[in-house]
Amino acid sequence: MNIATYAAHRQDFPAARLRADFPILQRSVRGHPLAYLDNAATTQKPQAVIDSESAYYREINANIHRGVHWLSEQATLAHENARERVREFINARETAEIVFVRGTTEAINLVAQSYGRANLGPGDEILITGLEHHSNIVPWQLLCQQTGAVLKVAEIDDTGTVRMEQFERLLGERTRLVAVAHVSNALGTINPVREMIDLAHARGVPVLVDGAQAVAHTPVDVQALGCDFYAFSGHKLYAPTGIGVLYGRRALLEAMPPWQGGGDMIRTVSFQGSTWNDLPHKFEAGTPHIAGAIGLGAAITYMQQVGVHNVAAYEHELLDYGTQLLTQIPGLRMIGTAQNKAGILSFVVDGLHAHDLGTVLDSQGVAIRAGHHCAMPVMEYFGVPATARASLALYNTREDLDRLAQALHQAVEMFC
Repeated sequence: MNIATYAAHRQDFPAARLRADFPILQRSVRGHPLAYLDNAATTQKPQAVIDSESAYYREINANIHRGVHWLSEQATLAHENARERVREFINARETAEIVFVRGTTEAINLVAQSYGRANLGPGDEILITGLEHHSNIVPWQLLCQQTGAVLKVAEIDDTGTVRMEQFERLLGERTRLVAVAHVSNALGTINPVREMIDLAHARGVPVLVDGAQAVAHTPVDVQALGCDFYAFSGHKLYAPTGIGVLYGRRALLEAMPPWQGGGDMIRTVSFQGSTWNDLPHKFEAGTPHIAGAIGLGAAITYMQQVGVHNVAAYEHELLDYGTQLLTQIPGLRMIGTAQNKAGILSFVVDGLHAHDLGTVLDSQGVAIRAGHHCAMPVMEYFGVPATARASLALYNTREDLDRLAQALHQAVEMFC
């Protein structure tokens, strides 16, 4: 994504007004107003999303697809309307390409265990990058153990940017799949995913994109990207936990075997064998998270009303402001300084463990994340056990970042 494209939208972004849509932001924590800066872990939920889940349980709670009574019909309609909202949001060709899962992790595991086990064998290669979340590393390691395939990693540089010359060099005759993050959860680096996809496709290699940290922060068009799979989680998009999406091109999904067996993914069952349901239901065994899907649809509607382009520009402005504030703090070192970044401020402070920083900030009502962020190889590369990470959302303000900087100054004065 090119943030400069969105610059015209950011000047009048109504963050202060939007904060009123999120009930939890009105509360205090440890005697201070809440400054919530842990959005890469999970976002808060607007009242519209909370109401949508509540309305399902209060008014139309029933199982879907198989019922003939009115409640089941209404629940099915709401669930499938949510699927259409997702299709529109990421510009998939058809709802058959939208598979509801529990989240990004399940989506990647589905591809690994269905597409991967059917198409990879001994000596075949899977290419990822040094930026990846554990959810885009461990499923491929398990697949390699099962099939004899080999995991290859394109390294990053000291800014947290993928070495693209090495990425291209590692695309070899045995590469069978590429899996890359759209945005790094640990550093905020925005990968050049369109370039990566084009390089892979030139060699006939399909690409999965982990979009968990992208969909709430930049417009995503899977047809324009040309990706073969795209995975994301609802809870990082102002939607409920336990709901996510796997987009897959129809031709690939049609050819893939089911991953899990059970209700709703079958057409016929006998003791001699079974046949499978149409897409996307072939990959949706059992009763789904119906309320979660409805909540995801409501969250997407909310995001579309705000305007994803507007959010992208506003968060970039906050990122610049926060970077200026933090780099003035004595002993603070930013981890991840890629030229193209999303709204993540990851840092360490000399003499203070990240967990201690998180505790001190919490005492001031400032919520950040401290740890390895499920990206231990990234921490190993930078030679740190953990970082403190402040991550931005559409409801954050300069005042939130001022309070972060003030609390960090106090921590440095207190302990260093």
